[in-house]
Amino acid sequence: MNKVFKISLISALAGFLFGFDTVVISGADQQLQSLWITSDLFHGTFVMSMALWGTVLGAIFASYPCNYFGRKNTLIGIGILYLISALGSGLALDPYTFSFFRFLGGIGVGASTIAAPTYVSEIAPAHKRGQLVALYQFNIVFGILVAFISNFLLKDVGAQPWRWMVGIEALPAFIYLLGIITVPKSPRWVLFKMKNLAQAQAIFKEINGKELTESEIYEIQSEQEPANHKPLFSKTYRFPIILAFLIAFFNQLSGINAFLYYAPRIFEAAGLQESAALLSSIGVGVTNLIFTLLGLYLIDKIGRRLLMIFGSIGYIISLSLVSIAFLQGWQGISIPIFLFLFIASHAVGQGTVIWVFISEIFPDSLRAQGQSFGCSVHWVLAALITLFMPLALSAFPNPGYVFILFAGMMVLQLVFVLFIMPETKGISLERLSKLLIK
Repeated sequence: MNKVFKISLISALAGFLFGFDTVVISGADQQLQSLWITSDLFHGTFVMSMALWGTVLGAIFASYPCNYFGRKNTLIGIGILYLISALGSGLALDPYTFSFFRFLGGIGVGASTIAAPTYVSEIAPAHKRGQLVALYQFNIVFGILVAFISNFLLKDVGAQPWRWMVGIEALPAFIYLLGIITVPKSPRWVLFKMKNLAQAQAIFKEINGKELTESEIYEIQSEQEPANHKPLFSKTYRFPIILAFLIAFFNQLSGINAFLYYAPRIFEAAGLQESAALLSSIGVGVTNLIFTLLGLYLIDKIGRRLLMIFGSIGYIISLSLVSIAFLQGWQGISIPIFLFLFIASHAVGQGTVIWVFISEIFPDSLRAQGQSFGCSVHWVLAALITLFMPLALSAFPNPGYVFILFAGMMVLQLVFVLFIMPETKGISLERLSKLLIK
């Protein structure tokens, strides 16, 4: 197996745990609300969205360990958080303890969205960077699919199936820890943080089979000059900040996390029975995986912008159809089909592109901080939408009103992609920095 691919794949397994952790709660959702007899507001605020608030914290602060302790050591810490969270959540005896351990897992999720794409983008050659960073997204959707299947298989296990659903995550967390210990440090981090050219060259040669060229070394080192050491939130980096904010903003205003967290509940609202709703959720996972693979294949061939255009059009069509179906009272298979189209549009567009794009648009010295900013926007919105989704589903007379709002936001995303978003495929990270910094 190609060395850089192997290392990227192991690092991207943090995404598998991200996907599994994010969606596994959907199978336990209604069981936990019935067990602890909590209100919609308490259930949304603590039980369901506490992991997302941990994710916000992880995304905000992960740039610090990434920069000071390194990308690799941060990834190891993330694996430990996943392991503790899974075991603690599965053994919890009350909603507060459960929420605390879910919060720890959320910190791991948020930190992984910084550390893993940053690490892979720094070890990958420019012509393969899109595919290799997108392995993180592939692992997210693979984790989502496995979580949906796991929930379905464990739905009748024991007196409290939810304990098995959330606790089983400890197994892949342990496997991930064993793997991530074996990967090398990021050569770019070694060069800009440790100032050790010999070690950076040795690591880069181990990964890519060749050393950094003099021009590559010059480009990396030129970003370390005092004149370039400006804070992230300065006029110099205004354009990358706007790009990171908007792509993260629109990612969540599509409604993707709201749907993934509450998929069985939404399918039941569409007229499916509980077992059929869980089974339909597996269909969501399969669709997500297939179209993520398509996006992974295309991202370095046709570019990031074209994938986003296809995805935006698919969003608008599918979300509009879901809204119409709910408002018109269509029952049976129509709504699941439209929702599968929604998932396909997300997977081939935003799902594949977001982590790649944010990891590309900031200079080496600020990449972790820039990634942290974009991911923080993403996770704050994810937490807020997940928190209020149970209230929205209860407050609105029909879920169709919620989905038409998401469809309108995707029209605005299409405008962003057509008129603001630049293409980044095949360009070195250092060259991109020069192009995007005004």
